[in-house]
Amino acid sequence: MGINRLKTLGLPSMNLLRVKGMPILEQLHLEERLLRTTLDNWCILNDGTNDRNIVMGVSGKPAELLNINSVLQDKVAVIRRFTGGGTVIVDHNTVFATFICNKDALPDVQPYPRPIMSWSSLIYKDVFQEVGDFSLRENDYVFGNHKFGGNAQSITKTRWIHHTSFLWDFDVNSMAYLKLPSRAPEYRKERDHLEFLCRMKDYIPRSNFIDRIIEAVGRNFDVKPMEIEAIESPTSNIVFTPTSKIVAEEELNEALSVSQLVFDIVVPLPNFVEARGRGFQTNRGRGYIIRDINYGSGSAGIRDESGTELGENISLNKQLENYQTVVSRIASLLGNQTSANEFLRKCLYIVAAAATIT
Repeated sequence: MGINRLKTLGLPSMNLLRVKGMPILEQLHLEERLLRTTLDNWCILNDGTNDRNIVMGVSGKPAELLNINSVLQDKVAVIRRFTGGGTVIVDHNTVFATFICNKDALPDVQPYPRPIMSWSSLIYKDVFQEVGDFSLRENDYVFGNHKFGGNAQSITKTRWIHHTSFLWDFDVNSMAYLKLPSRAPEYRKERDHLEFLCRMKDYIPRSNFIDRIIEAVGRNFDVKPMEIEAIESPTSNIVFTPTSKIVAEEELNEALSVSQLVFDIVVPLPNFVEARGRGFQTNRGRGYIIRDINYGSGSAGIRDESGTELGENISLNKQLENYQTVVSRIASLLGNQTSANEFLRKCLYIVAAAATIT
């Protein structure tokens, strides 16, 4: 028995598939099939995908995530994958790494998103020894506080998949297809894409990176290299239909029409409006009414003078005046008051009041 074989005794087995330029949709179909119809552990490494695509998580909504006009104009395919996670633009400058594991192959890893994420970070900590300041920040792989790897997962009763898109490089212009996410990690600190991301090519040679992954996997599994031809034809009798699909152009157009009516009304907001949360952005001093506006003011009351002993505030009367100002601007933008009324009838209004008794 060879020395290398002795080293792997007692380690769980893992099939290793290394490919180059596999279309991302084909890769997603393959991963889902291996997850659902086989009992093996898999590591899949795909060195780039030939075409530029946008890939959203299973619950991704184009109107919230994409600048749809640009996507449609440039005919960029949008894919909704079978796993969760965020939205990424992938092309030949993206390196993909996927782990598909049985739960009992790694009994110390609880089958929940955070423990799986933490386990994966140990693999990549090995990969990035003496390379940058690597860490797992929330759900991202980072050097320092700059993201270079995004993760997504799916967990079944007995198995799980964890896959990563690594930004070897990226096209600045392509980033314009993506809106700033409404739910961003805290460490992002409202940075735009270019300030938030980094390029792996500035840290490690590409081929060296992939070789290091294989070496790190080999220290944790008994690795068996596989050829794509050996797994292209399903060997299981389980009926399988992939759920990752290209988002139809009709869905994108519908999302665009909704966003133009409701989400992308551009208004130069007056300074009394404090809008926050997933629906508000600022850009060159202009505000975008998308989902929510807060007119409230701490310490304000029904009477104009209420709470003024605590400092300047915006009374209820003034809040209503401010609301009417915004309504008139919406009517102007939509062309008439009737359209504005139809828009406003779809809005949810929340009025909150509280009293402090001393």
